[in-house]
Parts: sequence; structure tokens; C-alpha cells
Amino acid sequence: MFKILLALSTLLFSLTCLSQDLVLQGRLVDENNSPIAFANIVLLENNSVVNGTISNENGIFKMEQLKASVYTLKASFLGYQTIEIQVDLKSNTQLQDIILKENLETLDDVTIIAKKPTVNRMVDRLVFNVENSTLSNNNVLDVLTHTPGVLVYNGAITVKNATPTIYINDRKVHLSTTEVMQLLEGTSAGNLKSIEVITNPPAKYEAEGGAVINIITTKNIAAGYNGSVFGSFKQGSEYPKYSYGTSHFFKTKKLSTYINFNDNPKKEFRHNQEYITFFDDNEQVGTSWETDFVRTRKTSNKSINTNIDYTLNDNNSIGLSANMLIAPRENTKNFVNSATKVFNTNNELDSLFITAGRLVDETFNLAFTLDYTHRFKRAGEELSVSLHRTYYDFSSFQNVDTDYLYPDYSLIRDNRFQTFSSQVVDLNTGQLDYVLPIDESSEFEAGGKASIISSESIVSQYIFNNDIKEEDLDNSDTFLYDENNYATYVSYSKDWDSWSLKTGLRAEYTKTTGNSISTSQDNENNYFKLFPTIHVLNRINENNEVYFNYKKRIYRPRYRQLNPFKYYLNDNAYKIGDPFLKPQIDDVFTLGYTFKDFTFEAYYRIENDPTQEIVFQDNENNTLKYTQTNIDKSISYGLDFITYTQIAKKWNVYLLTSVFYYDNQFFALESNNELLTLDKWSFYGQFINYFSFLKDNSLTADVSYLFISPLASGASITSERSGLNINLRKTFWNNRASLSVGVTDVFNNQNFDQKTKYLNQNIIMNSNMENRLLTVGFNYKFGNFKLRTNKKDIDLIERDRLN
Repeated sequence: MFKILLALSTLLFSLTCLSQDLVLQGRLVDENNSPIAFANIVLLENNSVVNGTISNENGIFKMEQLKASVYTLKASFLGYQTIEIQVDLKSNTQLQDIILKENLETLDDVTIIAKKPTVNRMVDRLVFNVENSTLSNNNVLDVLTHTPGVLVYNGAITVKNATPTIYINDRKVHLSTTEVMQLLEGTSAGNLKSIEVITNPPAKYEAEGGAVINIITTKNIAAGYNGSVFGSFKQGSEYPKYSYGTSHFFKTKKLSTYINFNDNPKKEFRHNQEYITFFDDNEQVGTSWETDFVRTRKTSNKSINTNIDYTLNDNNSIGLSANMLIAPRENTKNFVNSATKVFNTNNELDSLFITAGRLVDETFNLAFTLDYTHRFKRAGEELSVSLHRTYYDFSSFQNVDTDYLYPDYSLIRDNRFQTFSSQVVDLNTGQLDYVLPIDESSEFEAGGKASIISSESIVSQYIFNNDIKEEDLDNSDTFLYDENNYATYVSYSKDWDSWSLKTGLRAEYTKTTGNSISTSQDNENNYFKLFPTIHVLNRINENNEVYFNYKKRIYRPRYRQLNPFKYYLNDNAYKIGDPFLKPQIDDVFTLGYTFKDFTFEAYYRIENDPTQEIVFQDNENNTLKYTQTNIDKSISYGLDFITYTQIAKKWNVYLLTSVFYYDNQFFALESNNELLTLDKWSFYGQFINYFSFLKDNSLTADVSYLFISPLASGASITSERSGLNINLRKTFWNNRASLSVGVTDVFNNQNFDQKTKYLNQNIIMNSNMENRLLTVGFNYKFGNFKLRTNKKDIDLIERDRLN
């Protein structure tokens, strides 16, 4: 029935088109036959404009309802010579490709004036345009903090209360969540064009994960060399933090090369308090612990990102990309000192113990991708092939010493243990994508992907008896994990005058095998899943839009979440994974309405078998267990309001508010596996003011305020947080250099409490970090700095599960 309706709709639409006036269409390309997107095309008759449009992402443009006449078609785009051609229109006409040539001389004289960012709604995404805006001299992570719908807070990036997948130029960033933050913080935003926020990604994107943030860099528009150096300094209450790097780009007619290096040496300070009430067999208070933690972490993560693109001919090109992150052992150290007071049932000090933990670790994360692209003679038709290899090697050594004392601080006993752990992941993928424009307003896509993953995780724990080191075989293990994933997808999109449709279907088959060497325990899991997507947008008129989208998606367990062994943090706390974790399957529905610059968006999300780390207290042994487990179900829904608008000529405002309900259903593993519910209404709001000063807008200020109400997550409630940030930036020397100064969390209100209280569980944790920071940053560009980089990254979802 659906096929019949689709065929009838297509026929009626075609008949309608025949009844209209003449149509003129064509495509804009550069001298390398690459499409030029978002160029201006106007049609003139007797020097008067009669029609105008812009080219789409494939360089294609179309003008309708034209009468027969002789016209002048004028096409222009920044960095290219404007072209004018004469068109004698007598019938529906498809022009030959229009080639725009680079305008190098004019480009060198361009003075870029900072402008405000803009927000555009497309059928399947929100586009935040930042090129040459007041944000373009920050780092990429700073720009994300201003992006509508994106929340950057407490070392994490979230979209609608979930972690998104980061892409650069439609290529997945091949780093773990923590490493992504470090990469974006060390990357200048000078070459940013836009940021796309895709809350429900279409079928082309992996079914794995939630929203996608696609960071688009500006295109190459001139040959030659450019480069930049950049750096930042942040001073908190305890330690300074640094970041510096350099980028270089060189382009000839056929060759484009890019390399970026950044280093982020810093020391981070954290002061936590933890309060635990342990219960006896009668569920009465047995003993209570108060712990004071002081942690200092030293890191210096170095990343290198590079790619080489070579155009073989008009229709074929190849590329080699690499992402490398290295965290050397000598610069990656963790110091944890804690003191715990133990009180009896009468709240009298019974004893105490003092722990000193020392940890060093090392990470090598190396990713390489080889791309091949073939462009067919038909405009926009394209076939691409991608081969990828990741090698991830992590190792860690930990030493923990604990002294147990009487209230008068005399020694009862002492204990010492050491832990060596490592994980090696070998990941290989192959991907094929095909794009076929059916006509100027519709497109078909299809593709497939195969991923082969193997992982080896080792933990070796050692105890000391009479100062003699022995391996603790009960807490040592090797876990082998293999995963094969095969996927195919099809997608169709269509644009009408006021409607846009994009729909698709992705099919994935996954086979996993896990093997614990010490227990000889094997587990296998095979499953086949279908993931449909649909996006519909109706442009009611110039000021009103309504849109709806739906997506089914999957979250596979991170590799470390599957490790079945215990990793002890101290004598009384350990982490443990679960090789039997099930993948999380979500259904997400979104309905939105946009009026001018104001957007209202309602969403409903069902999460089946979500994986979370939940802390449980073992009342019998007085220990804490941080365990990876599938909670039964979570349901969330909410209403978001977003606006990005101009208040005055040099004052723009961005406002995001979200009211949402989160319902967690989880199994209380330490309370007879009872099914419990933790639910809560929450709110967060973000208010950002952009000010520009001076005649050339070279002095700008950003003032932002963030508020988050108490949140429910898993079995815990996190307290409210807020923060005021102020940043000033001045550009110099014809925009070649910039200097920024600011303060984050002016009133130091971003620390929080976390409470886990139900049945026989009672844990309270207070977290205090260096949130209030004085920041200073600089950026200097040299060479032909108005070049556009070919920077890109690699498309691979599995790497996100490394950490």
C-alpha cells in the first residue's frame, strides 16, 4: 500500500510540475570538479533580478516558474571569480556544469569582519554557522559550549541528557570520550564553518549511539601554505593548566595536506568527601564511615592529527588520515590520599584508616584510514570506499598502602597491594557508501560496513605477606573479547516547495564472544536488529516550521564494561564489569515547532536495558562495589526551548531551557535484587550574551550563565549546579592574532553532591573541583592564512567504546 501511495504521489507531483512554467537547473563546481555548496545564483533580465537561489550541498541549484526569455545568470562565492553566462530559455533546461575559478588576488585583500553566529533548521539537523563569527578565535570545545542544544559540563558533552558521537566533516573522531574533550580543547576554531547537531541521526550514521555532533570545517579555496600556533593558560585554586599546539596546511592543484599537533600538560585537583552508613542484618545502623579524599592527577596528552588528499583526475581521489594520541607514562600520574573515620552505633569514633594511592598509566591510541572516492559523470553521483585500522594499548600500575589506626592514632595493622592492568584493542573496518541524486530535489543513498574487533584485558593483583610480594590469583584474570558487526543501510530524501522528507533503514548483525581465562567461562551473544529512521519538515511559511523525527538506536557496552574481574581502588572499594551485559535499545520521538528565531521541541525516549555504573554498598563486608549493570528501563521526556536572536546591533543572545522527566527502573543488587524506581522532574537552562565593541568589532565579550537542577541518574540524585562565565577577546593585525582573557565559574557554584539512598543503601558524596579558573588564550596565523584546511577525521563508531 505504501509503495502504491508513493508512486501515485510521485506521478501527481510530476504532472503538477508539467503544468507550471519553465525550469532552469544546473550545478556549480570548482576547477577540481568538486561541488560548490551555498553559492549565490541570481537570474537577471534587462539588468533586473527576476529570480535567485543558492546551491545545495552537491552544488546543484534550481529555479522554477520562469517564462521564456533571454536571461543573464550570475553565480558568485567567496574566494572565486564571479561568472556571468547568457541563457536563452525556451523550454525546461539543464545547464552544463558551471565552473568557478579561484580568485587568489582578491582573496588576499579581503578583510573579514566578525559577524554573529546563525542557526538554521534542516530536515534532520540543526546547523550552527560560526565561520568568521565572534566565536571563531576560540577553541572548538569553547564553541560547543555556545552551540544550541549542546551542554558542555563537568568533563562531558551531552545532548538531551545523553552523550553524543563526535564527527568532523562527516568522519567519526576515533578517540574515547575523554580524549575527544582533550582534542577539541586543543584545536583552534579558526577553520570552523559550522556545527551540526543531529539529535536523531539518519540511516547513514551508525545505529550505535545517540545524537551526532558533526563539526564542519571550511573548504579549500586557494592554493599555498598557511599555519597557526595557539595556546592557553588556566589557573585554578591549586594548579596551573596549559595547552598549546600548531596546525599547518599546504595545498596544490591536486594535493592537500594537513597536520595538527597539540599538547595539554596540566594538573587537576579534586577534593571529595564521602559518607556511608552500613546496616546490620536487622537493617539497623551498624557503623558509619566518613572519608576525606584528596586527588591530584597529572597528565600531558599529546595528539597528532594529519591527512593527505590527492586528486587522481576529475573523477577519482584518494586520502590517508591518521589520528594519534599518546599519553606517556612519565607524565600521567595519579595521587590519592584519603583518611576514613569509622564510627560505631553510638556515633563514637571507633577507629580510622589512612590510605595513600599512587598510579601511573600509559596510552597509545593510533588510528589510520585509507579513503577512495569515485565521482560519476552524473552530478552528485558518488561511490566511496574506506578502510580503517585502530591499535589501542593502555597499561596501568597502581600501588596502595593503608594504615589502620586506633582513635589515638596508634597502629593496629597495615596493608599493601599492587595492581597491574592493561588492555589492547585491535579494530579493523571496511565501509562502502553510494550516493545517487535521482533528480534536483531527491536523493538515494546506500552502503555497508564490516567491523572486526578483538580485545585482550589483563589484571594482575599482588598482595604482601611479611613484605613478600605474592600474586592474588582470586583477583587476577585475563579476559578475551571478540566482536564482529556487519551492517547495511538504504536512505531516501526528497524536497518539495514546503515539505522535506528523509527516511531510511539500517540493518545490523552482531556476534560477540567473551572468554575469562581464570574461570574458563565463555559467553556468546548473537543478534540481528533493524533501525528505522524518519525525518519530516514542513515550512508553513517564511517564519513558521514544524518537524517530526523518529529513530531506533543501540548502545553496545564499552569494552572495559565487559571485563569480569575486580579492580580494587583501595582496600574497601573495587570496580567490576559484566561480560553478560546486554546492548541498550532506544526509541526516540521528537516533535518541534520553529517561529522565526524561536524553537520549541518536545521529545520522548524509551531506553531498554541501559547500562550504567551503579555503586552498591556491601553491608556484610563493609565494602563499596562500583558495578556495570543493565538497569531494567528508563523513560524520559521533556520540552526544550531554544532561541538565538539579536537584541541590539552589537548584542546577541542565545537561550536554551529544558524541562524534562527522567524515570529509572533498576535492580537493587544488594537488596534481594528488588526492582526499584527513581524518577524526577529536572530543569537546565543556559543563557549566553554576545557583545561586540569598536568599529571593526575586534573586541568581543561573552557572558554566560548555566543552571542545572537536581538530576536523577541510575540509583542516585545529583544536586543542583550553576556557573557564570565571562570572556573577553581582542583581535590584532588584520585578524592574524587574537588574545582572550576570562573567568569560568566566577562564583564557584559548579561543585555538587550525589546521594544514593534507598532500602539498605545510604551513600553521600560531595565533589569539589577546580571549576573557577582564570583563562588566557592566544592564536596567531601565518602564511596565506585565509586558506581553508582539508582537516578531516575518520568514520568509526567502535572506537568510542575504548574508554
